[in-house]
Amino acid sequence: MVEQTFARASTAKGSEFAELLRKVREAGLLERRPGYYSAKIAITTALLAAAAAVFVVLGDTWWQLATAAFLAVVFAQIGFVGHDAGHRQIVRRGRASDALGILHANALIGLSYGWWVDKHNRHHAHPNEVGRDPDVGAGALVFTAGQASARQRRLGRLAARYQAWFFFPLLTLEALNLHAGSIRALLHRRDRVGLLEIGLLVLHIAAYVTALALLLSAGRALAFAAVNQAVFGLYLGCAFAPNHKGMPGPADEDAADFLRRQVLSSRNVHGGPVTDWILGGLNYQIEHHLFPSMPRANLKRAQPLVRAYCAERGIAYRECSALDSYRQALRHLGSVGAAVEL
Repeated sequence: MVEQTFARASTAKGSEFAELLRKVREAGLLERRPGYYSAKIAITTALLAAAAAVFVVLGDTWWQLATAAFLAVVFAQIGFVGHDAGHRQIVRRGRASDALGILHANALIGLSYGWWVDKHNRHHAHPNEVGRDPDVGAGALVFTAGQASARQRRLGRLAARYQAWFFFPLLTLEALNLHAGSIRALLHRRDRVGLLEIGLLVLHIAAYVTALALLLSAGRALAFAAVNQAVFGLYLGCAFAPNHKGMPGPADEDAADFLRRQVLSSRNVHGGPVTDWILGGLNYQIEHHLFPSMPRANLKRAQPLVRAYCAERGIAYRECSALDSYRQALRHLGSVGAAVEL
C-alpha cells in the first residue's frame, strides 16, 4: 500500500514530489546497501548470541534482570531490521524481504510480521489522519478532543484527563499489546504464509518459556519476563513516540499532496551516530516517510537535500532534540486531556 501510494506520487506529472524524487534518485540514495545490512544483521545476531550466552552462564540469579534489560534492547534492534525489511529497504524482491521480516519478527521477537506491515502501511499512507491512521486511533490514549469527548465512563474520562502522566508507564505494556495484537490477527489467518507465521510465533514462545523454566526459579523467571517485556515495550514506544505524536494532522488541502502530507505530520530528532543507532534511523522520520524504501543508512545523506527543498517551497521542516520531542508529545496529550470533563 505504501509502495503504491509512493509510486502514484512519484509519477504525478509536474508534482513537487516528483522533482524531489528525481534529485534523490540522481544522488543514488534509493540504491540498496547490501554491505550495510549484512553488517547490521551480523552485529544484531552477535548481540543476541551474547545475550543468550550470558543468560546461560549466569544461571539462577537476580543478576539475570540485567540480562533481561539487555535482551530487550537487542529485541528492539531486531525489530528495526524487521521494519526495514517490511519497507523493502534491504532487498527489492518481495519474497526475500518477507522472509527476512518473518524471521526477525515472528521467530526472534514474537510479533506477527504480516499484521504489523498492514498496520504500518496504513499509518504511512495517512500519517496522523484520525480515522485512517491506526496509530492515532482511540485506545488507552486519546489524541483529539473528539476522541476524548466520546469517553462515556468516568474511569475512561479520568484516564484521558491524566494521560500525559500515564504515557511512559503505559509504554511498559506496549510489547504485551503488540504480542496480543499479533496473536489476535493470526488466529484469523488460514493461508500458507499465515500458518508459517503462526508456527514461528509458537516456536518463539516455546523457546522463550522453556529457557526460563530450565534455568530460573519460578519467581526469577516471572521477574525476568516482566523486566524484559517492560523494557522492550518502553524502548519501542520511546523510539516511535517522537515521530508524530503532538504533530498536526494534515489540513484538507495538504492531505491530497503527498509531499506536504508526509512532511507536515512528521518531525525529525537531531543527534549523531548514537541517536541513529538507538532510534533505528527513525529519527530521520521526514525522509523515511517521503522515501519508505530508502535504506536506513542513506536517510542521513538525504536529509540536507530534503530540508533545503522544503525551505525553497516554504514547507515547514521540523526537527528537535529527543527530549523536546517527548515534551511536545506530552504537552499535546495533556492539552487533549485537560478538555475532558470529569
